[in-house]
Amino acid sequence: MAELVLDRFPGEADADGTVIELVGARKTYRTGSIEFEALRGVDLAIGAGEYVAIMGPSGSGKSTLMNIVGCLDVLTAGEYRLAGEDVGELDEVELADVRNRRLGFVFQQFHLLPSLSAWRNVELPLVYGRVPAAERKERAVAALERVGLGEKLDNRPGELSGGQQQRVAVARALVGEPALILADEPTGNLDSRSTEDVLALFDELHAQGRTIVLITHELEVAEHARRIVFVRDGLIQSDEVNPR
Repeated sequence: MAELVLDRFPGEADADGTVIELVGARKTYRTGSIEFEALRGVDLAIGAGEYVAIMGPSGSGKSTLMNIVGCLDVLTAGEYRLAGEDVGELDEVELADVRNRRLGFVFQQFHLLPSLSAWRNVELPLVYGRVPAAERKERAVAALERVGLGEKLDNRPGELSGGQQQRVAVARALVGEPALILADEPTGNLDSRSTEDVLALFDELHAQGRTIVLITHELEVAEHARRIVFVRDGLIQSDEVNPR
């Protein structure tokens, strides 16, 4: 069943062009007798090649939404379809396979292994995917060159600036040729120059046809997207095309 999702060409959507479709999405967390409804019936559709920013204050549900879209968590109620396939029908092994092979993640914390060189960090998703060693290095080098770090292949994270480390993280997200790039506060730990560099890279990836979903609380970051979805109290308050 999962292979229907995994075998799709990167960026391919279902028959009507939809990559992400949430219908009545609800997520409730329980701690003892206490319940917290993080998502309260979200309807959201994102098409192939879109660049969407999801904004909202702390506790709004935007990070929960990202975790659901990224198959890091599952819904309490409602439906989530990824490229037309019902994610709720996938087991843990299939979900892990989707995360590793068809979703590219970029986080605020770079999550790079300090003992490994840049290219070794980038190849990790391919290691988990059991790609042969020679092909792993070739693809990791190509991904780093793609983000402008072809001369930093053997540098470890501690030898790179914050912006360069985030570009390594973007290269790692790209190395598996994912259908969807999910970026959770990717500029939160960067200075203004590095922020502009990383956002310019996302702009370039979008221009190449990538589907990008960006979580942020900063309007100036969200304005790089072509569509801005504002979340508050577990509901979508607005969903507007960015006129830029």
